[in-house]
Amino acid sequence: MLEGVLRTRRAFLPRADDVVLATQPKCGTTWLKALAFTVATRSRHGLVADHPLLTCYPHHLVPYIEIPGAAGGRVVNLGALPSPRLLATHMPMSLLPPETRSLGCRVVYLCRDPKDTLVSRLHFENKLAARCGGVGPSMDDAFGMFCEGFSPYGPFWDHCLEYWEESVARPDTILFLKYEEIKLDPARVVRRLASFLGVPLTEQEESSGVADKVARMCSFESLTGLEVKQVGGVSHGNRVHFDNSVFYRKGEVGDWVNHMSREMGEKLDRIVQQKLHGSGLVF
Repeated sequence: MLEGVLRTRRAFLPRADDVVLATQPKCGTTWLKALAFTVATRSRHGLVADHPLLTCYPHHLVPYIEIPGAAGGRVVNLGALPSPRLLATHMPMSLLPPETRSLGCRVVYLCRDPKDTLVSRLHFENKLAARCGGVGPSMDDAFGMFCEGFSPYGPFWDHCLEYWEESVARPDTILFLKYEEIKLDPARVVRRLASFLGVPLTEQEESSGVADKVARMCSFESLTGLEVKQVGGVSHGNRVHFDNSVFYRKGEVGDWVNHMSREMGEKLDRIVQQKLHGSGLVF
């Protein structure tokens, strides 16, 4: 991960019309990529039976800035992509190249309840460990580490806060979303994404129900039922390969209650509340 971040800081050249989808791992990255790609390219692809999303995995359609090989094992030359580019990152705001801010690149940030994020991450790690013949962390170990700030791209709360504060300061270039609001009303989020990306839904699209159609095409049920979900995968350099299927589990809100005690949930809530105190961001 560090190699990818350093390489990005050194070599990635942002463009003013770039759109960057930023998330922490296991916060709805695949869902956001599907929604943003479908919304941004609907004039080119429409919402038809041969839509790229139905045959290509979202991680292959929206490449990561710092993870080469994540697009189906092939290394994407980001500099050769036509503008406007739709890109993704797990990096904190503070580690993005400074030109991302100075050029006014648009950023869509998606976060999720920290308890559900932790549970989803634990299941993900255990799946990977099992496929390598090992044993992943226990809930107690994972919980302790998470509460101390050990997460793949830095403490959960710091990651959220950086993007949150930027969204408050620059709402025209940073759109801050929560996983739970997409679950609650995906069509509304489709409209917000379309407006933010500069391609608002037309009156004709509204009358023909395009927002609902996009939401259905990108739904958890639709994406998990595709054949592409069962084959292929995502590579992190030459060291780690993830099958596409490991990126989906339940996608439910509040599933943490089935995996950690109420006392653990209350403790994590207190920690996050303390870390975010005074920011206006709440979970």
